[in-house]
Amino acid sequence: MKSKRYKKLPKNTKNLKPNNIINLIDLVKKNCTTKFDESIDINFHVNIKQKKGEVSLRTMVDLPSGTGKNIKVAVVCEDDKIDDAKKSGADLIGSDDLIEKISSGKIDFEKLISTPSMMIKLSKVGKILGPKGLMPNPKLGTVTNNILQAVKSAKSGQIEIKNDKDGNIGASIGKKSFSNDKLVKNFNSVIDSISKDKPSNIKGEFVKKMFITSTMGVSYKIKLEKNI
Repeated sequence: MKSKRYKKLPKNTKNLKPNNIINLIDLVKKNCTTKFDESIDINFHVNIKQKKGEVSLRTMVDLPSGTGKNIKVAVVCEDDKIDDAKKSGADLIGSDDLIEKISSGKIDFEKLISTPSMMIKLSKVGKILGPKGLMPNPKLGTVTNNILQAVKSAKSGQIEIKNDKDGNIGASIGKKSFSNDKLVKNFNSVIDSISKDKPSNIKGEFVKKMFITSTMGVSYKIKLEKNI
């Protein structure tokens, strides 16, 4: 059942003509009528057909304006690198002890970083981490000896974007409290990343539709300024 607040929001906004991102941010913010700082999200429908389990686009994006969220980062490393991990600002740090906690189902973090040599041990809990999207991956920069940089990136506004089996991609570009300029910068970073990392075998336009919304708001169709 829809709330009284939601019923007061504009109707059928998805059917409106596409508009540019700058104009739409103001509309989306106007509809943020809850008491909390809602996330501003963008959603894409891309030209991808895939079999179950395949991921055609998966990459990391550094948002220049950050996410507005406090990401809890855990690091699995050798004992002699514990001090380096502490200096990085990681929230949870461990070796075999942290892997043991994970194996028992205790996962109190949103991102996990591992050194390469610990991946063999970490693979034992892959069935727990994998479905949650938490398994470290060298292609995503979460398997590295440069713990300091990896933690810094995770906490400063790095997000992962990937498509689901139906060709949908979702990403948060900030909060209602962000200035419009900051939201636009984050939006452009996501667009540039998708354009750069889209599969090479795609013919024609990759992004078919693109929408912007807020956590508890309605969606508006974004006008594509360029083919992606």
